[in-house]
Amino acid sequence: MNIAQLRRQLDAQYERYNRPEFIKNDPIQIPHRFTQRQDIEISALFAALLAWGQRPTIINKCNELLRRMDDAPHQFVTQHQDEDLKRLLGFCHRTFCDTDLLYFVHFLRDWYRQHDSLETAFLVGHSQRERLINFHNRFFSLPDAPQRTRKHVATPARKSACKRVNMYLRWLVRRDDKGVDFGLWQRLSPADLIMPIDLHVERQARPLGLLTRKLVDWEAAEELTANLRLLDPADPVKYDFALFGAGVDK
Repeated sequence: MNIAQLRRQLDAQYERYNRPEFIKNDPIQIPHRFTQRQDIEISALFAALLAWGQRPTIINKCNELLRRMDDAPHQFVTQHQDEDLKRLLGFCHRTFCDTDLLYFVHFLRDWYRQHDSLETAFLVGHSQRERLINFHNRFFSLPDAPQRTRKHVATPARKSACKRVNMYLRWLVRRDDKGVDFGLWQRLSPADLIMPIDLHVERQARPLGLLTRKLVDWEAAEELTANLRLLDPADPVKYDFALFGAGVDK
């Protein structure tokens, strides 16, 4: 099909899935529990980076984590005492365990002591590739960063497609009137975002000719995004709704 036909098809799927009903079955429901900017940023970070496996399990584990933080993530991160950290011990989702969680909390406390928002952590670099590499390097710049925790924040420097980080940025940066994505961050442009690629997206994108690279790596994410920019240069990752939604519904 030509570009006009493909745009019509994907725009229709985007409209079908980008609506408030999407929230209740997706990890994005976790940050939607909050109204304060920093609570949204922190809860969204955990929800995105823990998003592997079945969606109900992801949501349950994120809710468990937030309960351990008294359902006040920003307050917990910035005001906890050493005794409070004991509540986090024993938490585990897949290979993300309490050692990793304790470092995440340590980094976030250090960050919010110096900055009002996590957005500034993603602004260093001329391209999205550079920005994500610099974010990863900054995240693990504290002296006690465990080596094992580095795998839980992907980076293009390791050729990763960075699916979960890109999804996090979609949530925080994309802005429309649909009520799903937050549009909370104004200094990053939706036009610069890179598509998150999971199995559902990949299976939908290949038959449409949007993805030809065999490996699902950073180059594949850039290829898919470049093709989607032909359909909407200002907001290519809106088609995450179309491809992911259709993939889940088969």
